[in-house]
Amino acid sequence: MRKVILLFVFVLLSTLTFSQEKEEGPKIGWTKTGNISFLFNQSAFSDWVAGGENNIAGNLGINYDFNYIKDNITWDNKILASYGLTKSKNSEFEKKTDDRFEFNSLVGKKAKGFWYYSAFLNFKTQLTKGYVYGKDVNGKEIRTEITNLFSPANVSFGPGMLWKKSDNIKFNFAPATAKLVIVDKDFTLPNDAYFGVEEGKSTRFELGFYASGYAKYDIMENVSMENIITFYSNYLEDPQNIDIDYTMNIVMKVNKYLSANFTFQTVYDDNAFEGFQVREVFGVGINYGF
Repeated sequence: MRKVILLFVFVLLSTLTFSQEKEEGPKIGWTKTGNISFLFNQSAFSDWVAGGENNIAGNLGINYDFNYIKDNITWDNKILASYGLTKSKNSEFEKKTDDRFEFNSLVGKKAKGFWYYSAFLNFKTQLTKGYVYGKDVNGKEIRTEITNLFSPANVSFGPGMLWKKSDNIKFNFAPATAKLVIVDKDFTLPNDAYFGVEEGKSTRFELGFYASGYAKYDIMENVSMENIITFYSNYLEDPQNIDIDYTMNIVMKVNKYLSANFTFQTVYDDNAFEGFQVREVFGVGINYGF
């Protein structure tokens, strides 16, 4: 675990070093930027000797920032949302390939230099039901609902210190962070096996240390990379088990409306899964920046 954490820190610090060479200072007032992308792919086979399964898939993503700075106050807000489905000929059901909604808000009052006294709010959930798939005694595909909107939902907030060079380079440290895990109590399991929530309960409260980093820069002309990383340690239970959430978004623009998008995300949260969860999305599609 320690080696993994050091690896992520190295990646983010390397990004910071690269970014500092080109980054300009913060702009006064509101800065609003965003990106909407739609990726689509389809495969069809007819009498194809090598085999294959007809399928169709699509993914819609939104990445929107609205930040404010004036005098000694800075306020950064970010919305991340994505949803994807795939349907294959030999499956009874369409299946999710992506489902995420996240809102981040970070306010700071200047202390000295690039340092600010800060407070943050982070909210994460998903948009639709989640299932596990299997087969019945007759071999027919079946599914069982295990998650839904607000089950789970994570709310984290707390005071801290922010180091901010610009909207594109910043780190926040919050040593007294409150975290609330919200679930549907009908999904809970014995031995706190459902996201750490006690069976029959709908919430779990945690208190811990939270750290986050953000760095965005242009790798080359028309190719941008965004890195988002968070760490969290729960003081009240197994503080050595540090939750990690790292996301890398790369946008390679073809023109104003077409781009190749690549997203890589890995999450470690032992209350949800004993190991690293990994998500990758890659495709060429419609991309609109605003």
